[in-house]
Amino acid sequence: MSNSDAITYLTDELCWEHLAIQQLGRLVTHAGGVLDIFPVNYVVDGESIVFRTAEGSKLTELTVNDEVLFEVDDYSDTDAWSVVVRGHAARLVTEEDVRAADELPLTPWIPTIKYNYVRIVPESVSGRDFLRGPEPERYGVQQY
Repeated sequence: MSNSDAITYLTDELCWEHLAIQQLGRLVTHAGGVLDIFPVNYVVDGESIVFRTAEGSKLTELTVNDEVLFEVDDYSDTDAWSVVVRGHAARLVTEEDVRAADELPLTPWIPTIKYNYVRIVPESVSGRDFLRGPEPERYGVQQY
């Protein structure tokens, strides 16, 4: 198998399909010269990502700098995929937005109260599928 056979770049549509079948992703924030990464459970809403959060560093960092990365992946014995969303995150504040978010199938995974909804609106979405397998011979001959 060649390197080009092992990796397939996903269309935007396939990226959203992959995002829609998962529930846990990683949110990367950047504030005050510090990068942080947070696991969050989420739901796809149209072509945006919505998650809930409590007051704390995640929400504070998003108010300082709304630019975020969001990454989701999955794998099996034979294949894997990864999708990255680059965009802007904002807390939902209007009564109409919060009411609409309350209707989404989104509940916390841990027993904590999370009053704040955050929506990530993407600037770009990219993803790749990977075929898993043994590493090819690196030097053209078997090394011992």
